[in-house]
Amino acid sequence: MSTQILPQSPKNVAIAGATGAVGREFISVLEKINYPIKNIKLLSSKRSAGEKMNFAGEEITVEEMNKDSFKGVDIALFSAGSSISKEYAKSVTDSGCILIDNSSAFRMLDDVPLVVPEVNAEDIKNNKGIIANPNCSTIIMLMAVFPLHQKNPVKRIVTSTYQAASGGGWAVMDELMQSTKANIEGKAFVPKELPFDYGFNLFSHNTPIGDNGYNQEEMKMVKETQKILHNNDIAIAATCVRVPVLRAHCISINLEFINSAPSVDEARDLLKEFSGVQIVDDRENNHFPMPIEASGIFDCLVGRIRKDISNPGKGLELFVAGDQLLKGAALNAVQIACYL
Repeated sequence: MSTQILPQSPKNVAIAGATGAVGREFISVLEKINYPIKNIKLLSSKRSAGEKMNFAGEEITVEEMNKDSFKGVDIALFSAGSSISKEYAKSVTDSGCILIDNSSAFRMLDDVPLVVPEVNAEDIKNNKGIIANPNCSTIIMLMAVFPLHQKNPVKRIVTSTYQAASGGGWAVMDELMQSTKANIEGKAFVPKELPFDYGFNLFSHNTPIGDNGYNQEEMKMVKETQKILHNNDIAIAATCVRVPVLRAHCISINLEFINSAPSVDEARDLLKEFSGVQIVDDRENNHFPMPIEASGIFDCLVGRIRKDISNPGKGLELFVAGDQLLKGAALNAVQIACYL
């Protein structure tokens, strides 16, 4: 089960992108864990400034973000897109504030820690004012892989994702709803946010394809996993797919170990003891991790734990579901803030 370590003294916190899907989850997570807040600023673009939001029973007016917004702030939680993060990073750090960024802007920079607290919290101390939140699929996958890798080093990961609309924010979630409704009613639907009709459909993740045939989302999983684990020798192949689910990603994982694979019972025990993981592995009732059960909870659900019959002695298969807006984004960032 997920456990949080709270700072001893109240902090001044700013949330950039407060009115977005992840921004609202930042607020919710801070409330749920009783994170000690001295003062909170809710920041947005000019378009959303002036909106009223609630935090801990108090009505707060959203402010338009500017270069002076971070004076006197200890921690800034950003989910406003890469370009905004890059634009404001210097203003944040020059104010003596630590930026925890949910975009891809800084993830692969050598001097920026890329952190999943349950995996590599020790990297947080090496920050120079910026800490990056990994890609949602990377986080959720590693919550299932790392407990096994700690005891039995992994040589190779082959993974396929089933990614929810929440990864694209409110607009994509709404497009899924509208597209599904149109399909049910037999009406034509012209997508605006995604390249294809989303209702009752699935398609390759809507990021550009590189020269190697992998899209950007897939390569994020490869490069980020190697950086987080400090191991460029782990071979990783990913296939990332959008599926018509509102929130919570699912990931199929095939592992090959350097030495022998853990037994199914050993793997289940290692995962069961790992903070932030719940086992959902009921073969008798064919009950395994599902996005509908992972939505809205902090823990990642892991199941379908079985030997890889194509790779006797070396291979293991499993399946994980995790809330993309929580552990895949807002919760992970707030956990980093807790360790700070």
